[in-house]
Amino acid sequence: MDASLARLRERVQSARRIVVLTGAGMSAESGIPTFRDALSGLWARFDPAQLASEPGFRADPKRVWSWYAERRAGVRAAQPNAGHLALGDFARRHPGRLTVVTQNVDDLHQRAGNTDAIRLHGDILQDHWLEPCPRRGGPACEPGRATPGEPPSCGDCGNLLRPGVVWFGEDLPASALQQAESAVAAAQLMLVVGTSGAVWPAAGLAGLARQGGAWVVILNPDATEIDDDAHEWLRGTAATLLPVLFG
Repeated sequence: MDASLARLRERVQSARRIVVLTGAGMSAESGIPTFRDALSGLWARFDPAQLASEPGFRADPKRVWSWYAERRAGVRAAQPNAGHLALGDFARRHPGRLTVVTQNVDDLHQRAGNTDAIRLHGDILQDHWLEPCPRRGGPACEPGRATPGEPPSCGDCGNLLRPGVVWFGEDLPASALQQAESAVAAAQLMLVVGTSGAVWPAAGLAGLARQGGAWVVILNPDATEIDDDAHEWLRGTAATLLPVLFG
């Protein structure tokens, strides 16, 4: 492990462009449960699609809103771990060399200093309107029209606010995916951290990086579904390995 870390640290130091793709395991080290782990207690009896899909939201908006209110409280209480801080510090010391792409919907990367992290699955602390405004004919109701409720709704037309995350059955934000693919195409080194590689299209970024000539490394305690896309693997957690590599 020591020899592998030393070699990879040298790659980090020499690479002009680095992409780090992070997943739920990295946030879990800060105490934010993964989506599946959060389906416990009161929520254990619900199918994930009931809590994270547009049909589920339409069927019971209050239930879904309450679920996300609980998750938001957990995000606000969590703090960036040593892995987040290592990436943020590196970005400050080496402007323009590091791009963080994350599948996580929390704000831990941003609070740690990677304010330009690319969010593939949205932002749990933000809301957007469920539908285009049926009265104004525009893309959305006016933000100031939201009236309190669970969830809040437009005082003019009744349109509902929903969490700003990507739900089952929805496409990733086109601009975020395009930014991620562009960063990967230009990278000399890509690290895949804290993800099982089971969620697509995010999981496809590792293969895209390798096709483009980047050295791909997976940092995870366990084997992942995209291990074959990597040149090497380090079995460990983000909070343990990233400070060594980027410190």
